Amino acid sequence: MQINIIIIDKKSKDKLYSGLIEYYIKIAKPFAKINVIEVFDKEIAKAHGISPQMAQKSYTKALSKYLNNGGYNIALDLSSKEVDSHDFAFLLKDKSIINLYIGGAYGFERDFLTKCNIAISFGKITLSHKLIKVVLLEQIFRGLSINNNHPYHK
Repeated sequence: MQINIIIIDKKSKDKLYSGLIEYYIKIAKPFAKINVIEVFDKEIAKAHGISPQMAQKSYTKALSKYLNNGGYNIALDLSSKEVDSHDFAFLLKDKSIINLYIGGAYGFERDFLTKCNIAISFGKITLSHKLIKVVLLEQIFRGLSINNNHPYHK
Protein backbone atom coordinates (compact mmCIF):
# COMPACT_ATOMS: atom_id res chain seq x y z
CA MET A 1 0.00 0.00 0.00
CA GLN A 2 1.17 3.51 -0.81
CA ILE A 3 -0.27 6.55 0.94
CA ASN A 4 0.46 10.03 -0.36
CA ILE A 5 -0.27 13.08 1.77
CA ILE A 6 -0.41 16.04 -0.60
CA ILE A 7 -0.56 19.34 1.23
CA ILE A 8 -0.55 23.00 0.27
CA ASP A 9 2.32 24.06 2.51
CA LYS A 10 5.81 25.47 2.35
CA LYS A 11 8.61 22.97 2.95
CA SER A 12 9.81 23.30 6.50
CA LYS A 13 12.57 21.82 8.61
CA ASP A 14 10.71 22.51 11.86
CA LYS A 15 12.36 20.12 14.34
CA LEU A 16 9.35 19.92 16.65
CA TYR A 17 7.02 18.50 14.00
CA SER A 18 9.54 16.80 11.69
CA GLY A 19 10.51 14.30 14.40
CA LEU A 20 6.89 13.28 14.91
CA ILE A 21 6.27 13.08 11.17
CA GLU A 22 9.30 10.83 10.69
CA TYR A 23 8.23 8.70 13.67
CA TYR A 24 4.76 7.95 12.28
CA ILE A 25 6.11 7.28 8.79
CA LYS A 26 8.61 4.83 10.30
CA ILE A 27 6.16 2.89 12.47
CA ALA A 28 3.67 2.64 9.59
CA LYS A 29 6.27 1.00 7.29
CA PRO A 30 5.14 -2.59 7.98
CA PHE A 31 1.71 -1.65 6.58
CA ALA A 32 2.27 1.14 4.03
CA LYS A 33 4.80 3.38 2.35
CA ILE A 34 3.90 6.98 3.20
CA ASN A 35 5.00 10.01 1.19
CA VAL A 36 4.44 13.60 2.29
CA ILE A 37 4.33 15.95 -0.70
CA GLU A 38 4.37 19.65 0.13
CA VAL A 39 3.13 21.87 -2.68
CA PHE A 40 3.66 25.62 -2.69
CA ASP A 41 4.76 27.75 -5.61
CA LYS A 42 4.86 31.37 -6.78
CA GLU A 43 1.40 31.08 -8.33
CA ILE A 44 -0.13 30.05 -4.99
CA ALA A 45 1.73 32.82 -3.16
CA LYS A 46 0.54 35.40 -5.70
CA ALA A 47 -3.07 34.13 -5.59
CA HIS A 48 -3.13 34.51 -1.79
CA GLY A 49 -2.62 38.23 -2.30
CA ILE A 50 -5.52 38.52 -4.76
CA SER A 51 -8.51 36.76 -3.18
CA PRO A 52 -9.60 33.56 -1.41
CA GLN A 53 -11.25 32.37 -4.65
CA MET A 54 -8.02 32.83 -6.63
CA ALA A 55 -6.11 31.02 -3.90
CA GLN A 56 -8.53 28.08 -4.10
CA LYS A 57 -8.14 28.00 -7.90
CA SER A 58 -4.36 27.91 -7.52
CA TYR A 59 -4.68 24.99 -5.08
CA THR A 60 -6.88 23.09 -7.53
CA LYS A 61 -4.37 23.64 -10.32
CA ALA A 62 -1.44 22.52 -8.15
CA LEU A 63 -3.19 19.44 -6.72
CA SER A 64 -5.10 18.21 -9.78
CA LYS A 65 -2.07 16.48 -11.26
CA TYR A 66 -2.15 14.00 -8.37
CA LEU A 67 -5.79 13.02 -8.94
CA ASN A 68 -5.05 10.80 -11.93
CA ASN A 69 -2.50 8.38 -10.51
CA GLY A 70 -5.03 5.57 -10.08
CA GLY A 71 -5.35 6.18 -6.36
CA TYR A 72 -8.32 6.63 -4.06
CA ASN A 73 -8.59 10.37 -3.43
CA ILE A 74 -9.60 11.71 0.00
CA ALA A 75 -9.80 15.44 0.72
CA LEU A 76 -9.69 16.75 4.27
CA ASP A 77 -12.35 19.44 4.32
CA LEU A 78 -13.70 21.20 7.39
CA SER A 79 -17.28 21.32 6.08
CA SER A 80 -17.49 17.65 5.06
CA LYS A 81 -18.75 14.64 7.00
CA GLU A 82 -16.91 13.99 10.26
CA VAL A 83 -15.32 10.58 10.60
CA ASP A 84 -14.01 8.73 13.61
CA SER A 85 -10.95 6.46 13.61
CA HIS A 86 -12.91 3.35 12.60
CA ASP A 87 -14.61 5.18 9.72
CA PHE A 88 -11.20 6.41 8.59
CA ALA A 89 -9.71 2.90 8.86
CA PHE A 90 -12.49 1.63 6.59
CA LEU A 91 -11.51 4.21 3.95
CA LEU A 92 -7.96 2.85 3.96
CA LYS A 93 -8.99 -0.79 3.72
CA ASP A 94 -8.16 -2.77 0.56
CA LYS A 95 -6.67 0.16 -1.37
CA SER A 96 -3.28 0.05 -3.08
CA ILE A 97 -2.79 3.81 -3.55
CA ILE A 98 -4.41 6.48 -1.39
CA ASN A 99 -4.01 10.21 -1.89
CA LEU A 100 -4.95 12.44 1.04
CA TYR A 101 -5.27 16.17 0.28
CA ILE A 102 -4.90 19.03 2.73
CA GLY A 103 -5.82 22.38 1.21
CA GLY A 104 -4.36 25.79 1.81
CA ALA A 105 -5.52 28.55 4.12
CA TYR A 106 -8.72 29.06 2.09
CA GLY A 107 -9.74 25.42 1.73
CA PHE A 108 -10.80 23.73 -1.48
CA GLU A 109 -12.91 24.74 -4.44
CA ARG A 110 -16.12 22.71 -4.65
CA ASP A 111 -14.90 21.53 -8.09
CA PHE A 112 -11.80 19.91 -6.57
CA LEU A 113 -13.84 18.19 -3.86
CA THR A 114 -16.19 16.66 -6.44
CA LYS A 115 -13.18 15.18 -8.28
CA CYS A 116 -12.14 13.32 -5.12
CA ASN A 117 -13.70 10.01 -4.16
CA ILE A 118 -14.67 11.43 -0.78
CA ALA A 119 -14.19 14.49 1.41
CA ILE A 120 -13.99 14.04 5.17
CA SER A 121 -13.44 16.06 8.32
CA PHE A 122 -11.62 15.19 11.55
CA GLY A 123 -13.67 17.82 13.36
CA LYS A 124 -14.64 21.47 13.29
CA ILE A 125 -11.46 22.89 14.77
CA THR A 126 -8.79 24.48 12.62
CA LEU A 127 -5.23 23.20 13.00
CA SER A 128 -1.99 24.54 11.57
CA HIS A 129 -0.69 22.72 8.51
CA LYS A 130 2.26 21.38 10.45
CA LEU A 131 0.04 20.01 13.20
CA ILE A 132 -2.58 18.50 10.87
CA LYS A 133 0.20 16.53 9.15
CA VAL A 134 1.05 14.94 12.51
CA VAL A 135 -2.62 14.32 13.39
CA LEU A 136 -3.26 12.79 9.97
CA LEU A 137 -0.20 10.54 10.20
CA GLU A 138 -1.29 9.35 13.65
CA GLN A 139 -4.76 8.57 12.29
CA ILE A 140 -3.25 6.76 9.31
CA PHE A 141 -1.19 4.58 11.65
CA ARG A 142 -4.24 4.05 13.90
CA GLY A 143 -6.37 3.10 10.87
CA LEU A 144 -3.72 0.71 9.55
CA SER A 145 -3.48 -0.79 13.04
CA ILE A 146 -7.24 -1.32 13.17
CA ASN A 147 -7.23 -2.94 9.72
CA ASN A 148 -4.31 -5.23 10.63
CA ASN A 149 -5.41 -6.16 14.18
CA HIS A 150 -2.38 -4.42 15.66
CA PRO A 151 -2.83 -3.56 19.36
CA TYR A 152 -1.97 0.17 18.97
CA HIS A 153 -5.61 1.20 18.49
CA LYS A 154 -6.87 -0.41 21.70
